[in-house]
Amino acid sequence: MHHNTFRAAALIAGLSALLVVGSWTCWGAQGLKLGVVSVIAVNGLVYFFGDTMTLRAMHARPISEIEQPELYRVVRELATEARQPMPRLFLSPTVAPNAFTTGWRRRRSVLCCTTGLLRILNERELRGVVAHELAHLRKGDTIVCSVAAMLAMMITSLTALALLLPLADSEDEDGQGLLSGLLFLAVGPIAAAVVRAAVGRRREFDADEAAARLTGDPIGLATALRKIEIGARTHPLPTERGLLASGHLMIAHPFSRRGAGGLFAAHPPTPERIRRLRGMAEEWGPAE
Repeated sequence: MHHNTFRAAALIAGLSALLVVGSWTCWGAQGLKLGVVSVIAVNGLVYFFGDTMTLRAMHARPISEIEQPELYRVVRELATEARQPMPRLFLSPTVAPNAFTTGWRRRRSVLCCTTGLLRILNERELRGVVAHELAHLRKGDTIVCSVAAMLAMMITSLTALALLLPLADSEDEDGQGLLSGLLFLAVGPIAAAVVRAAVGRRREFDADEAAARLTGDPIGLATALRKIEIGARTHPLPTERGLLASGHLMIAHPFSRRGAGGLFAAHPPTPERIRRLRGMAEEWGPAE
């Protein structure tokens, strides 16, 4: 938990220093003032919107126990067994099967599932997914992941400068699209590097193992991951700025592996995760 808080603080401090030094180097005293203002704006956006950005990007809404009694029961049982607060539950009206958690504090954290996920998983598989997400909350992964998502979003939003550049007529949508694409080629790798530097792939292996130990059922999570992987290939999320910046929060990579989706791939290969979970099951003995 404290390790991830430190990583999030280091990420913000590093970017802030880069903004200030870069502005001062390029524009002198005036640039220094601009850099300080930019740092204040960036930190304000991260603090106030960093933990909710993904929910907005996924059009998620809070749900009641009356709407999803089975989901509430599963989350409550596992949170109680893990001795941690039950997160608030949100639902995203997205056919792509996936789930994620977000939030600065455990008692204000959110677990969000997509309608596609709830449609394809049975209870055994759902327990594995929920346990995985609870593990991220317990370790504080959501803190550094939310910071990385907000910073990546701000970097990729620079592509909106295409609307301001006089290189294409304001009514020429093709020209603006070309300029936006060229700008993304410049800033996209930077945003992806921020995400990769912040999150790392080891966290997913650790959360898988923690989930398997909580449920006592590695195979349940393994089969859930297989279904999610197939669903993500069939119904990948669109590579919009807000979604690209948030993909690493999902339990599995939600985009196509080609183009921008592949650039922002921050998850370990799903077959490797399944192999490890099946290895745990073999080590523990036959499933009931």
